[in-house]
Amino acid sequence: MKKNKKIEFRDLGILEYTEAFEMQEKLMQKIIDKKTKNCAQEKETEFLPNYFLFVEHPHIYTLGKSGNEKNMLVNSDKLKEIGARYIRTNRGGDITYHGYGQIVGYPILDLDNFTPDIRLYMRNLEEVIIRVLADYSITGTRSEGETGVWLDAGKPYARKICALGVRTSKWVTMHGFAFNVDPDIKYFEYIIPCGIKDKAVTSLGRELERKILPPEREKIKEKIKRYFLEVFHASL
Repeated sequence: MKKNKKIEFRDLGILEYTEAFEMQEKLMQKIIDKKTKNCAQEKETEFLPNYFLFVEHPHIYTLGKSGNEKNMLVNSDKLKEIGARYIRTNRGGDITYHGYGQIVGYPILDLDNFTPDIRLYMRNLEEVIIRVLADYSITGTRSEGETGVWLDAGKPYARKICALGVRTSKWVTMHGFAFNVDPDIKYFEYIIPCGIKDKAVTSLGRELERKILPPEREKIKEKIKRYFLEVFHASL
């Protein structure tokens, strides 16, 4: 089987969630269509591409297909007051927040180019962020039975710094991770993040006790790209 481990990175800047969602779906379908064509011809005539989208969303809460609406703690009037939206989406997981100061990564990969194992894929996404945090002398960890990247997992003051939620079809992925670089943490107070009641949310800026300005955020994206290529044994 021909494998294409090249990643095409695209930075979408600030973009509404629904627009980024539609772009993901189009890229996902493009890969699936090529897979279907290859299968129909009983030979691999085309390499299957892989994409990675960076984006920053205006304030929005998204509820995964297995999520509980009760984890949205405010009504439509309050959402309007704080300038946020709330929608359902087709990723896994419960409710989360996207907003300014957060780096969102959407890999649209054909896992047949890598390893068709969704659990390994999730762990690899976590590993990318864990390595980025290590560059800031912060120890990111996993929390047993819970996705994402955590600080001080297993302790009373455990807190999440990166949320994950994905969808796959025919081993092609969409959605991904939301890394709290320097968002306004108060927006997490209006939900039960990921449906987990007894743990807090944090950000890189909060842990470093300083602002993470846009030029540094761009450097963080470069770190994410580098470690993503390392972890997935991929190339540009």
